Amino acid sequence: MRVSRMIAVALAGVAVLAPAAACSSDDPAAPGSPAGAAGEPSEAPTPTPEPTHPFTGLPGAARKAVLAVKIENTSAGKPQLGLKSADVVYVEQVEAGLTRLMAIFSSKIPAKVGPVRSARISDLHIVPQFGRPAFAYSGAQTKMLPFIAEAPLFDVSDSREPGAYFRQPGRFAPYNLFANTKQLLAGAPKASKAKDIGFTFGDAPEGGVPRKMYSVKYPAARFTFGWSETAGKWLIWQDGKKDMAAEGGQLGAPTIVVQYTKTERSQFHDKNQSYTPLVHSTGKGRAIVLRDGQAFKARWSRPEEKDGTVFTTEAGEAMNFAPGQVWVVLASAKPVIP
Repeated sequence: MRVSRMIAVALAGVAVLAPAAACSSDDPAAPGSPAGAAGEPSEAPTPTPEPTHPFTGLPGAARKAVLAVKIENTSAGKPQLGLKSADVVYVEQVEAGLTRLMAIFSSKIPAKVGPVRSARISDLHIVPQFGRPAFAYSGAQTKMLPFIAEAPLFDVSDSREPGAYFRQPGRFAPYNLFANTKQLLAGAPKASKAKDIGFTFGDAPEGGVPRKMYSVKYPAARFTFGWSETAGKWLIWQDGKKDMAAEGGQLGAPTIVVQYTKTERSQFHDKNQSYTPLVHSTGKGRAIVLRDGQAFKARWSRPEEKDGTVFTTEAGEAMNFAPGQVWVVLASAKPVIP
């Protein structure tokens, strides 16, 4: 009798332990168990991606004022100061088949820039896509001054903000005029902040062709872009020489856009009767986009001057740029007479 009772107690103990064993950490939670209960790991919330800058695609939500600066681009004015900090650099043809640059700054503003040179009519057609930026330049033809006055920009030229400019020792005029960016922006407190200008950034699309070098020729200038796997960018040569920065190192960018445009004579010319080219940066056309050691055939579209410039593949997909600085080389679709 005593033995039978001991067996009964032992069996009762097994019955009590059995349900507990069914909910071990190796088994799914029992029906009705709350999410995240023992045995079911809870899902971590998906982190929100950090906003990126519309000009570079790099992390950074701050939308600072936009500063456009016209910069010399002949051997007499090199090396230039501040270009390494630019978000976007435009290459424009000017008189005699030479080129000048317009650097766009917003996410990173260098302390000083230069050499600062005179404005051209093509500048006034490029800047409206940035809203109403601060525009730094040194002089312009008298006939062009009314056009500058009517353009959507804040004039912070050397005649409007003389205190922002200085002559750099060791250089000769007119290639020695530089500017303090803090004072330039102080002269345009209502300058537009960075916004979408049509650029998209991300993984490269399909269809790229491996390319180590790519050249663009102007009547009196030649650019060569060479891919550097080590630097992760296209290094720049001009007229067969490395394009060096005053801060040190060779200039280059992860993305080079060769934007082929209609280029024709404008109504303006210099004292030697060399006409100023007018670059039509609105409309549509073809382009070559260089990124990641590849060349991509692309199309560009900018319906109106206030619109940004959208780049797509030939198949109509977004032509993503590599995050970082972008150079936009405005090349003539047809040769222009200097």
